[in-house]
Amino acid sequence: MGSLTTGMNKHKTSKSSPAQEKITILKVQEPAELMSFLIEAMPSRGRNALKSILARGQVFVDSKPVTKYNHPLQPGQQVSIHWAKVMEQVKLVGVHILHEDEDLIVIQKEAGLLSVSATKDVEEVTAYRQLMEYVRRSNPKNRIFVVHRLDRDTSGVMMFAKNEKTQQALQNAWQDAVLERSYIALVEGEVKKPEGTITSWLKESKTLLMYSSHKEDDGQKAITHYTVMQTTREFSLLQVELETGRKNQIRVHMKDIGHPVVGDKKYGSKTNIIGRLGLHARILAFEHPTTGKALKFESRIPEKFMRPFQK
Repeated sequence: MGSLTTGMNKHKTSKSSPAQEKITILKVQEPAELMSFLIEAMPSRGRNALKSILARGQVFVDSKPVTKYNHPLQPGQQVSIHWAKVMEQVKLVGVHILHEDEDLIVIQKEAGLLSVSATKDVEEVTAYRQLMEYVRRSNPKNRIFVVHRLDRDTSGVMMFAKNEKTQQALQNAWQDAVLERSYIALVEGEVKKPEGTITSWLKESKTLLMYSSHKEDDGQKAITHYTVMQTTREFSLLQVELETGRKNQIRVHMKDIGHPVVGDKKYGSKTNIIGRLGLHARILAFEHPTTGKALKFESRIPEKFMRPFQK
């Protein structure tokens, strides 16, 4: 098997014989990130082509498949590209990955998908179980850790940790770490106050229904801010900012002001013009627990939410 040294003299390349599976082997001679390393080692292949072979699981570092472009490489490691071998892809249902690094995954979840199962039913499809399978494709020891939840019928941005340290760091400093948590709510009726703040103490009934108490410290304190974006006599579109993140908080508070979320029969809705719950987690901004960098992820308002305001 022949070998050649690149002009930069930073890594060596060799190829298998035609009778074997076509593999390109690269020797790492200086610290680098995987994507930068591939671009320099194979300048004839465009960045997008290299991104594709990474995404398809065709790049291996020391015989382990790696899909992260910023995976750190150290001298002495071996990078191999298996041109004919494609790692079996995990088909994510109702989940779109917005961001992934060594510590966390940020996703957009579709309405109707459970974030995390409350039971041990291994057949139940959840965002958590799908992501667990996804991260274990590259390393069977990888895991996913729950940071927060979205209701099954709420769509939008949410995140999971990839290690226990990150999970604990985020949960322990949630109020300080989260810089913005904004929702879009389609509610029944005309909300006449252009903006407002709702404060109450949330409790849970024996039937697992959340409700408000206005007696101080009688439950978990919940604070919700809202701004009216559009309104008619029948419906209003609100931007909702959470100061606290309690179970069913927005749904309960919208019921409290007499404007339940569309499609939320559990909390008093009488209409379902869009065929789903009218609640969408639009923005999640937070300080990364490891890097300290401020990250912001935004999801489009579902088109269905605009139907009541189209002539």
